[in-house]
Amino acid sequence: MAINTKKPPIKETVGAQYICFNKVDENGDWTNAYETDVEKMETVKSVKVTENSESTPVFASGKIYDTDENTSGTDIEVENIAFPADTLAKMRGDNVDEGGLILSGGNRRRPYFAYGKIVLLRGGKRRMEWYPKCKLSENSDNTNTSEEKYSEQTDTVTIKAYAFNEEGDIKAAVDSTMECFPENLTEESFFTKPVLTKEDLQQAAG
Repeated sequence: MAINTKKPPIKETVGAQYICFNKVDENGDWTNAYETDVEKMETVKSVKVTENSESTPVFASGKIYDTDENTSGTDIEVENIAFPADTLAKMRGDNVDEGGLILSGGNRRRPYFAYGKIVLLRGGKRRMEWYPKCKLSENSDNTNTSEEKYSEQTDTVTIKAYAFNEEGDIKAAVDSTMECFPENLTEESFFTKPVLTKEDLQQAAG
């Protein structure tokens, strides 16, 4: 047997983020159809992804026979240097009238959307991800007084990602460090619309 030494590229930076709102059905439930426009924002300072899972031991004959793994969802915490007001209002389910008045905080249903992001790796490699079924969980709005020395003022958007298919998958991703990475796939083509299936990926790769 041979020993293969691998040297995966390190992360360099987070890239752009993408949002595409879902076309819900008449009951307001998520569907696998999306709006035609995808919003791209190059405002990301940091992204923290936390997978929420539970491990339950299964006992038999006085010992652990197996372990049941259950993933309930993923929390995505995004720190932004700026964020579009109209997009945030839509994510919150705010009522915005034609005169520009924003009514926020009511008991309104928040819409589903797909969230995408890219991580740039050393050597021109990249990891691109779609979370097809998301809702806004919470957002912060902190403002400090200006001083003589400039200091960044960032806001945090927390997104909850849910399973989008019968298998319980939450994320659809590609990684250019893998041999199976589609040769013609670019960032623009991958984020043209949310990718949920291998057919979607084949279409994105042309």
